[in-house]
Amino acid sequence: MKKYLFVLFAVMLVVLSACGGSTESKDTEKGESKESADAASEESKDKAETNENEDVYFKDNEAKIEDLKIKITETKVIPAGEPGNEDGEKPVFAIWYEVTNFTDKEIDPSTAWIAVFTAVQDNDPNAVNELELGSLPDENHLDTQLEKIKKDGTVENSVAYELDDLETPVTLVASQGAMGEELGRQEYEIK
Repeated sequence: MKKYLFVLFAVMLVVLSACGGSTESKDTEKGESKESADAASEESKDKAETNENEDVYFKDNEAKIEDLKIKITETKVIPAGEPGNEDGEKPVFAIWYEVTNFTDKEIDPSTAWIAVFTAVQDNDPNAVNELELGSLPDENHLDTQLEKIKKDGTVENSVAYELDDLETPVTLVASQGAMGEELGRQEYEIK
């Protein structure tokens, strides 16, 4: 049952798909010429884009986009049949993380993760090998994985990906919301 809850999360990606919006500034005062207004508007837009790029990132186990921040607190491999992967047929790469909501939008930890991150194990010379979601690795998150996070609140959660092998590192790719611009990637060794 836990495994199939993630299908629901895919539907909820739409909620966060607008997280990567851009900011535009309109600067037209009385008495300004059209050229001055256009130049000021373009300069403001460039500054907004620069600030926006500084405000969104994925580095040092932390991803930040306009609406939220995700901090990875722990990772580990859980073999099939072990606690946290009792029903799995493959080992999983488990990730514990915290999500902070900066808005009044309805954001939950699981949807936030799925909207921002994709996991890849680069062991196929011909295709990108995106990993499949596994079961929830920490039963302590059964009740909190879909809780709405209050504005400026932080909620813990966990996620797991089924591994194809135990040698190829896992690369987490962060994007600015569902199908948004890539913010960065970080490689995690399989230990």
